[in-house]
Amino acid sequence: MNTLPKNTLLFVGLILLTAALFLLDIAFGSVRLPLEALLSDNPIYHEIIFNFRLPKALTAIITGASISVAGLLMQTLFRNPLAGPYVLGVSSGASLGVAIFLLGSSFLPIAFIQSGWGLVISAILGGVLVLLLVLGISFRVRQAVSLLIVGIMFGQIAGSLVTILQNSSNPDSLKLFVVWTFGSLSAVSWTYMQVMLPLVTVGLVLALTIQKSLNGLLLGENYAQGLGISIVRTRFLIIIAVALLAGTTTAFTGPIAFIGMAVPHLVRGLFRTSDHRITLPGTMLCGASLLLLCDLATQLPADGYTLPINAISALVGAPIIIWIILKKKSNS
Repeated sequence: MNTLPKNTLLFVGLILLTAALFLLDIAFGSVRLPLEALLSDNPIYHEIIFNFRLPKALTAIITGASISVAGLLMQTLFRNPLAGPYVLGVSSGASLGVAIFLLGSSFLPIAFIQSGWGLVISAILGGVLVLLLVLGISFRVRQAVSLLIVGIMFGQIAGSLVTILQNSSNPDSLKLFVVWTFGSLSAVSWTYMQVMLPLVTVGLVLALTIQKSLNGLLLGENYAQGLGISIVRTRFLIIIAVALLAGTTTAFTGPIAFIGMAVPHLVRGLFRTSDHRITLPGTMLCGASLLLLCDLATQLPADGYTLPINAISALVGAPIIIWIILKKKSNS
């Protein structure tokens, strides 16, 4: 009886925190604006706020929620606290697609390269290729641990191919690829948002519709089958959801480290439950607020200079995981 009010207060607090960080992310940036700029009719202020900072802040919310939910799904499927949104190799496949595109850019129409869609399309194609391979194997492999190993191996293969391409590339192409691996929330324009948001929404809705099956998996696959849960179907839906969430965000923003692995642990510790009816929406809110906080941290240098979001997310996410491990150790 006492759990519901406590959880309700936590959800309200997370919603308010996310809203506050969202407004702060719009108000502050590498270029300092006066507070009255938010309500000003100045065309320069309007351009900065509505065509740059607003889509960037929305991208932070979408990406943070997506990769965090993907991480939660992976940890549930494999019952492994170290599983993250990229363990199936979808992100590595996207990186391979981008690497191939950048190294082969001299053979492509210049308009296609400069449009920005080239990176997105190549990342999606690379991620989809790995996804199809993992899905094909998922119907032949019965144990989730084996599927985890297969996903990691696909990631290693893709990573090795990327390394070979990097070794043989020219400095300019290599620099472009390295910059992409830093991650960027500001690369998503309103045009990209029209493609990114529907794909991510489908993934989030899919995750919410299988909450009962996810709770069953927490007790083990044998127990879940005893409850009438189809393991093959559930595994298939989880892989599709993770591919939509992690694959889409990686294609548009580049890889974002540690958020997907750290947030599910943070939410389970905050709400003191593993029930996906609570942890799924909690993970969305925590992931969104944490990535907004990371985006604010990237603006600290000011004067037109920003830090890589991938580096900041790792600096924030890794200590959270260490703190949770130490806390569990002290409580045991």
